Amino acid sequence: MSLLQKAVRRGRLELALQAASTLLEIAPDRFWRRAGVIAFEDIGVADLPTAGIVTVALEGKRFRQRLGGGWVVAAAITTRMAISPRNRAADDLFCLLESWPGLADNRQRLENLPIPRLRLIALTTEHLPLRALALRMIFSDRRLDLPRRGSTDIGFDVLDELGVAPTTFAVTREGYRRTGEMLAPLVALLTLENGLRDKMQDDPLPPETMIGPLPGWALDIFTREGRAALAKIFQIDAGIRKWATDALPAAGRVEMLAQALFRVESGMCLQRQDGPTGERLRELMERECMGLSPDQADEVLALMRGAIPLLNTARRNVLGGQSHA
Repeated sequence: MSLLQKAVRRGRLELALQAASTLLEIAPDRFWRRAGVIAFEDIGVADLPTAGIVTVALEGKRFRQRLGGGWVVAAAITTRMAISPRNRAADDLFCLLESWPGLADNRQRLENLPIPRLRLIALTTEHLPLRALALRMIFSDRRLDLPRRGSTDIGFDVLDELGVAPTTFAVTREGYRRTGEMLAPLVALLTLENGLRDKMQDDPLPPETMIGPLPGWALDIFTREGRAALAKIFQIDAGIRKWATDALPAAGRVEMLAQALFRVESGMCLQRQDGPTGERLRELMERECMGLSPDQADEVLALMRGAIPLLNTARRNVLGGQSHA
């Protein structure tokens, strides 16, 4: 799953199709669910028609058989996502809901409010993260542990009252029903914000090293080999070792580096299409959602960018593979 999503982010169609084929063969349910998540996490407001097409493809096996079969549909939606413009604002906004210090007091306050009060906040506040937080509390998505049940119907009623367009409303409601992830309602919410710029931009990707048949970036914290390689970086990069020793307790160092690695490698996109709101959300996610001060975050991100070649060496050693230019 990790290779599929990262290949889509980078527009690497051949790798994305290879990953889709493998996942469809060994775990088809996981492929379809992951495709639905990618559509809202990595494509989102940049290409709502693609998000809609992927959502329709989640209808079920019989439906896909009428369209030519599972692989025909899987290849079509994978191709569409790999060539689409990308926008990760919904995922950045979700990260703020989880860990942005600017919402700390409101997280505790809102989780004890009844749904009518949450609805009022979502409809009246002009503060996007607070509105999104109130909306999340209304939905009470599965990652929350609240003392009351949420309401999908009321959550989407709020989005309707806020003015979400009917087609977007239908796509995101079905996307939420199919994936159970808050990303779909957040995409709907983001369509009400400042528009996207016409021009797409590529994120600055770090140097790529092939390790056997895989690019190094495929071996992230969600793979056993990637986690082992990341742990070894403390032994081979003096700058990271010193920073981590000075700034972090031993127990949390690998997890902190994993967050940094996501920001400088795993989460990078080609053909990113964004606007002022998305750019601000990304800045807050990168600098203020790591449990560090913004200056500390900047420092560890710079160190992690510089350590990518050494990390690829560690990845190669863990796999026992060979590097290919």
